[in-house]
Amino acid sequence: MTTKIHSTKSFRNVLVTSAVAFGVAGFAAGQSNLISVTPSFADAVKIQAPAVFSFGDVVEAVSPAVVSVRVEQTIQSASAEGDFQFDRRGREFMEKFFGGSPWDDKRDFRGHKGPRKGNSQGSGFFVSEDGYLVTNNHVIEGGSKFTVVLSDGEELEATLIGTDPRTDLAVLKVETDEKLTYVDFGSKRPRTGDWVVAVGNPFGLGGTVTAGIVSAHGRDIGSNRYDDFIQIDAAVNKGNSGGPTFNLNGEVIGVNTAIFSPSGGNVGIAFAVPAKLADEIVTDLIQNGSVTRGWLGVQIQPVTAEISESLGLEIEDGAIVTSPQEDSPAALAGIEAGDIITAVGDQAVKSPKELARVIAGYEPNSKINLKVWRDGKAQDVEVTLGELEETQVASNSAPQNGKKRNLKRLGLQVEETSDGIAVLDVRPGSKAEEKGIRSGDVIVSINGEDVTSLKSLRGGLKSADEAGRKSALLEVRRQDRTVFIPVPVKQG
Repeated sequence: MTTKIHSTKSFRNVLVTSAVAFGVAGFAAGQSNLISVTPSFADAVKIQAPAVFSFGDVVEAVSPAVVSVRVEQTIQSASAEGDFQFDRRGREFMEKFFGGSPWDDKRDFRGHKGPRKGNSQGSGFFVSEDGYLVTNNHVIEGGSKFTVVLSDGEELEATLIGTDPRTDLAVLKVETDEKLTYVDFGSKRPRTGDWVVAVGNPFGLGGTVTAGIVSAHGRDIGSNRYDDFIQIDAAVNKGNSGGPTFNLNGEVIGVNTAIFSPSGGNVGIAFAVPAKLADEIVTDLIQNGSVTRGWLGVQIQPVTAEISESLGLEIEDGAIVTSPQEDSPAALAGIEAGDIITAVGDQAVKSPKELARVIAGYEPNSKINLKVWRDGKAQDVEVTLGELEETQVASNSAPQNGKKRNLKRLGLQVEETSDGIAVLDVRPGSKAEEKGIRSGDVIVSINGEDVTSLKSLRGGLKSADEAGRKSALLEVRRQDRTVFIPVPVKQG
């Protein structure tokens, strides 16, 4: 007999019927072994995890060296609308670049009278076993009491050893009989793309670890003339300020100082003071309590393509001297307005900020050699540096109420004075306005030649044209400083 199977259900019925029939027949025949049906299942999914990279070893080694820093301050109330507005603008800057810490706890509002106590917090890390630790200047600024919280929760009072507002670094010291775990600054500059680990005290949580990569080098966020930050994308938030960023060898590659934070939280853009600079500053603060920097004494501005072309310089690097300060090392060495400083010793200078950083790296009284472009050729000038201090240049001379004249090719209305050509008005849409010349400026030289009259100014433009130059370089006195402005030599 043939059985046709039309479905899975029918097939199961046939199997069961056959098994039963076979069992009955077997039993009848006196057989003792029966056939039974046992369900079976596949093994559960199991995957052998591959060997993966972990930051665990680094974190375990360095975490005891990282601390929380609590600061107590006495805050003065804002007594006037002007003060309130200043405080608010300051907070906006801090929220953009520092995530608000520590100013969030310092904010004050109109109506509050008298000083009050405030608290802020940040991060830090030990750089010696006897208790020296690094943090940010903006974390401890204005503080009257400093408390360091170790990774195990122990609290120690700290004293302030020294600060350096220009690099936003500070050094504290705790006293303890124990030998503390500390970390070293890395001697090798990390590459863009290298893994890094940030450890700190975000939002006061303490002992928080984040990881990322080096995003960029040489970032300038406009905080001061020495900006040269490492940018990282590890999560850094309020309270991380002053904490370290490590490489995978457990060396500090930067001190977390600022974040770009339109929202007030982490967006993956953080800035750290490079280890090389931090190491130099921290060493000075520990040894001397302050930082001394070399001082050249010049006002400078960038060298643009037009400035280079107007002076016959083939490169666009360097810093053009707008004015040597009176009795400064630069003035005593013979540095002149219009000189372009292209190198300090064997180190090429690409920008004014780089020149400032290089000079600041020398000790006062150091003798250095400057490579200067002057009168169409390179020259060497030896300078003995002084110690950095703030000075100002002379302000502009007032016009002498002489005859108003027009310089049509540039779109200027001018007046001759004893110190140069005073700009009375700038025609809208003119070449002068396009290049940034303003009413009140005084033109004192063109291509290094003094301007004593409108005739000499026109003559300078003509000479540049005859020499095949596209631009002429004007030296312009503007209030308390000097700037160089390239202008086209041809009309139109």
